[in-house]
Amino acid sequence: VTAWERIPPRTARVAPWPAGLDLRLVAAARSVGVEQPYTHQAQAIGATLAGEHVVLATSTASGKTLAYNVPVLDALLHDPAACALYLFPTKALAHDQIANLESQISNLESLIAVCPYDGDTPSSHRSAIRRKARLLVTNPDMLHTGILPHNTRWARFFSDLRYVVLDELHTYRGVFGGHVANVLRRLRRVCRFYGSDPRFICASATIANPRELAERLIESP
Repeated sequence: VTAWERIPPRTARVAPWPAGLDLRLVAAARSVGVEQPYTHQAQAIGATLAGEHVVLATSTASGKTLAYNVPVLDALLHDPAACALYLFPTKALAHDQIANLESQISNLESLIAVCPYDGDTPSSHRSAIRRKARLLVTNPDMLHTGILPHNTRWARFFSDLRYVVLDELHTYRGVFGGHVANVLRRLRRVCRFYGSDPRFICASATIANPRELAERLIESP
């Protein structure tokens, strides 16, 4: 141990829920004790609802998941055809988030199909997922090998794709990050072919250059 620092507690900074949100989302958040979002959550939600690409870089357990789930679920509640794609670097992280999503959706009393799609997904389930998935949870490798090459089977999903969540952004660096950037470039090209232009919501641990990394990965400001 070379250093030991004690950081004193600070009073939480909160903000009102952004205007226009589906009231079911606000009620669901309050039912689990979130009366108001933190300021960084409110800013991220507001920017996403305004149609911007967003990158959120804060420390662990600071509420990044809520900041991207709220605008995504808002879009899916308002538009019964809208779809979203969640990308995580590992299957374990993806399945943790699926449990969180299903818990949040159960509080909404709304039917939104959350579907994992990875190497462990049985072949017998994949056709049904392609037909019904509105919130697809996968990883860059599966997107590269199992989804984009078969995009004609996913035409419904790509044509209605509104949001792409890119979590754990800080892991997409070096050679691996270069490969992921090319996969995302293909994803955006396929979306344009099917007439969609999804917004990207990126979440990262605290790094020095989150905006620069996000812009290089998605090739947009």
